[in-house]
Amino acid sequence: MSTIERELESRSELERTLRERERELADLKARLAEWEETAESTPQRETLFSTISGREVKPLYTALDRTEASDEDDLGMPGSFPFTRGPYATMYRTRLWTMRQFAGFATAEETNERYKYLLDHGQTGLSVAFDFPTLMGYDSDHPRSLGEVGVCGVAISSLADMEQLFDGIPLDQVSVSMTINGPAIILFCFYVAAAERQGVDVSELRGTVQNDILKEYQAQHAWVFPPEPALRCIVDMFEWCSENTPKYNPISISGYHIREAGATAAEELAFTLRNGFEYVERGIARGLDVDAFAPRLSFFFDVHNDFFEEIAKLRAARRIWARGMKEKYGARNPESWRLRTHCQTAGVSLTAQQAENNIVRVAYQAMAAALGGTQSLHTNSMDETLSLPTEKAVRIALRSQQILAFESGVTNTIDPLAGSYFVESLTDDLEAEALELFDEIDALGGVVPGIEQGWFQQEIAASAMRQQREVESGDRVVVGVNHFTEGSGKIEIDTLKIDPDVEKRQV
Repeated sequence: MSTIERELESRSELERTLRERERELADLKARLAEWEETAESTPQRETLFSTISGREVKPLYTALDRTEASDEDDLGMPGSFPFTRGPYATMYRTRLWTMRQFAGFATAEETNERYKYLLDHGQTGLSVAFDFPTLMGYDSDHPRSLGEVGVCGVAISSLADMEQLFDGIPLDQVSVSMTINGPAIILFCFYVAAAERQGVDVSELRGTVQNDILKEYQAQHAWVFPPEPALRCIVDMFEWCSENTPKYNPISISGYHIREAGATAAEELAFTLRNGFEYVERGIARGLDVDAFAPRLSFFFDVHNDFFEEIAKLRAARRIWARGMKEKYGARNPESWRLRTHCQTAGVSLTAQQAENNIVRVAYQAMAAALGGTQSLHTNSMDETLSLPTEKAVRIALRSQQILAFESGVTNTIDPLAGSYFVESLTDDLEAEALELFDEIDALGGVVPGIEQGWFQQEIAASAMRQQREVESGDRVVVGVNHFTEGSGKIEIDTLKIDPDVEKRQV
């Protein structure tokens, strides 16, 4: 057969395939129209059929809901570009997510005891919660620290405190995440020095320092320096870590706080990834090779109440990041394309009323994180709207992850929801909306000008207001708060009380 004949046969086969596809879609449209007639004549519940973000959810999704441009190139295989189906080829078949409970209270000595308790109960990584003075760069004896020492996290004012925090915990064997931003460079130096005093080779250190100052200006508002000098410190850490601590992540680009402040899923996705690309641009402007630092950039996302939207958000995040790093920033190393993320269940979804209900909320949010392909996970404790968590509450939260990992079956296969018309449509929609928000940010001149103009803060506040009004009106059901409220006035669980003498002992 000649080359021309083969080309004609191939073209003919393609045309037959396209005609068959057109017939299938026409048949599907006819069956869908028939179903819609039945559905429209059937009464529906009077409730909101939309995600928490306000995205309308149709009653039925079919192959017609995927865009014409959607194809296997959008999905790929797990561990392969664009990583929609997961950052690693075998995912949880090889290694479960790291179970990393966020913890810290009172002094370094007391928090050290809590860490050992968690490790003894099967936790596989540590996550440090610092008190407010530490987050703001104040020592415990500073006048502005009065009344706040050790209240919402552990007080760390010196290298000695950091050494006590990890006493008896080998830092070359346990990965450590530190949630610190404004003074991150100082706390990171404490951590490295503490490891050296343990005799640890710092090149073996594993973990993450949050160090994401942009989201502080946008959402959390705990900063020390103005944007430009803060960004310079962050790039300094990229450079130093790439040379000295190659297994340690010098930043965790965080959508969690943006979402907790009231952003929608699409806003969390867009603002977080655009912040990430801003850090990449700063590193490149410094003269760093993108592939020297980008593989150690990590992320931190919220997993909120809307189960399928959260799964789709994580899948879309990986796809957007991979394409941006490869196609816009010219990264050549696949590790630079691979988005790795920590997730935490939604603190703002927890209720003080009927606090035991929070166990259920946290459990299905954790399942969304697992089905979305997270690399590590913190599950909130049921009592966190009332106090720092008790040991019992922390244990239940950790056991929720362990039951999910070892009993539910969700870890047996990789990306089990791939191909779902609903999930794939949500993934496509979230990606498209995030890219539209990128355009809006770029029109403002970029992330820092957007912060200086108050644009991010205004967008987040507007979304938060809409969600709050839905709850207050009762349109958005919150069990125990605006529906099914019998017994909601009683607090029937024990809470953790911080000893008021903690401040005296620390100072």
